[in-house]
Amino acid sequence: MRLLCSVFTFLLWITTTSNALALQDSTRTAKSAAVDSQLVITTSVLRETDSLMRADSLEKLALINEITSLKAGNDARKKELLSRLSAFEQADSLKKVRQIQRIRELKAISSAIPVKPFEDTLFYIYNKIGPLSPSERAANIEHKIQHLGDDPLFVADSIRMVPNENNLDVTYGEMILFTITSDDALWLEQDKSQIAKHYISQIDTAVAKYKEENSWKSLFIRIALLLLIVIVFAGIVYLINRLFRRIRLRILQRKDRYFRGMKVKGYAVFNPEKQLHVTFNVLKVIRIIVILLVLYITLPVVFSIFPWTKGIAETLITWTLTPLKAMIMGVVSYLPKLLTILVIYIVVRYLVKLVNYLSKEVATGNLVIRGFYADWAQPTASGIKFLLYAFMFVVIFPYLPGSDSKIFQGVSVFLGILFSLGSSSAISNIIAGFVITYMRPFKIGDKIRLGDIAGEVIEKTLLVTRLRTVHNEEITVPNASILNGHTINYSTSSQELGLVLHTTITIGYDVPWTTVHELLINAAKKTAGVSEDNKPFVLQTSLNDFAVAYEINAYTHHPESMGQIYSDLHQHIQDEFNKAGVEIMSPHYYAHRDGNHSTIPSDHLPKNYEAPEFGVKMNRKE
Repeated sequence: MRLLCSVFTFLLWITTTSNALALQDSTRTAKSAAVDSQLVITTSVLRETDSLMRADSLEKLALINEITSLKAGNDARKKELLSRLSAFEQADSLKKVRQIQRIRELKAISSAIPVKPFEDTLFYIYNKIGPLSPSERAANIEHKIQHLGDDPLFVADSIRMVPNENNLDVTYGEMILFTITSDDALWLEQDKSQIAKHYISQIDTAVAKYKEENSWKSLFIRIALLLLIVIVFAGIVYLINRLFRRIRLRILQRKDRYFRGMKVKGYAVFNPEKQLHVTFNVLKVIRIIVILLVLYITLPVVFSIFPWTKGIAETLITWTLTPLKAMIMGVVSYLPKLLTILVIYIVVRYLVKLVNYLSKEVATGNLVIRGFYADWAQPTASGIKFLLYAFMFVVIFPYLPGSDSKIFQGVSVFLGILFSLGSSSAISNIIAGFVITYMRPFKIGDKIRLGDIAGEVIEKTLLVTRLRTVHNEEITVPNASILNGHTINYSTSSQELGLVLHTTITIGYDVPWTTVHELLINAAKKTAGVSEDNKPFVLQTSLNDFAVAYEINAYTHHPESMGQIYSDLHQHIQDEFNKAGVEIMSPHYYAHRDGNHSTIPSDHLPKNYEAPEFGVKMNRKE
């Protein structure tokens, strides 16, 4: 199975490398076409320069011939021709200087086609010749030089220079290797024979090196070197595996010392077993990465041993160096923007610290601002910090890498739309939270009622408010709901004015109202938690069909205990009225009094109490 996986991996690598080389060849062809089009323009300029120089040479030769053919005694004509020749030579020298300058300017912006039959570049082709473009001309020369390298009877002295009209041919036997033209000489600013000698020397050296590299002796040496590299690679892999095995064994021996679990706020994120398992997995990944790195470094060395695989080695090195170079250049070019981001972040960071400091001072009362309450400090600081961070992000956004790309902008717009559509309720709650904060309808610890919910405020945020009821139920209420409804605060005036607790009972008309008032006030005074500074009072709220409604009102400074106070008050009301023998008609008690037992408990009735007889009188007609 491992053998099949290795074969599959090798085939996949060969396919990838072939595709990369094909892509590289197509890219090279496209570049050659672009260079050809550029060099065609260069050749036309050289041809124009060469024709001008030839015309000037012919005109100069005509003047010299005319001066030579003058007879003695024609001094005036000779003087005139010499003057014209001197002016012509001066103008000709200026033209040559301009032409050379123009050629040098073309060199600065022009490229060339390299001739490299054996991977190493021998020389460059700059001009076309006849119908052949520079790239076609370079390809023909490469093919012919490769033929010399494959010729077992190659003799370096057989390469010769043969004049051909205005050009100079370099030949090997009957085969013309290449031609040095006047355009080449003009471009290189050298004599044709000098250029030809230099090129011949390069070819002799390259062919000799190629034959030496491809000899049987060299092949055996290369194979031996390949085996040595493979052995070294296997040894390095063995040492890496052994090293990681020793590290693993050492960790196992000292696992109780190194691994004690990881907890975050009491929560066990990793126990020792999980830490050990993760560590071993990380070591395994690192080992594989190291082996692959060694393999990647070894492959270019292996491929560079044989001449016919040097291209693959160069491709692998290019794959490695090009991304690294791009990354390094990208980091270097991004440094100014990164420094700008750091400066903006540091400024905003210290502004946030200043806001935190001022909010703490205001909250503790050390800093007093007229018209600004202490409980406004924290939410105001939160809002200012949010605006500062939002401003920082807006300023930093153009400096982020890739912020100007269409993909980055599209994702940003998409996320903005999602945030806008999905956070409308959250934003309304945040705005309501700010409004509630500055309205100050309640604060932490207040006893309040929100609709049907009553409890103590235990938390206020920009999104929600949390209450704890008397039954220890925590209820979360969105701030938008609070803003849309009404809020009853039992704690706001409880300390200064006192919270008025009130309850209503109904008593029959047969009981004097003064007695009822006295009983209710006595019950209120006996209730724990009722204020002694403010006296209780009674209001008669209505005169119903069968009873009178009395409302007892009592002051308290403990709104957090109002439930217990109400319970105690009701108990004392029952006790006081029972002791006084007054029936409480709440709820309504419908009964004929004659013949019915009293509703007062039996332990509060007289010992000799008897239910009254059912008294019905009938008028008899005699």
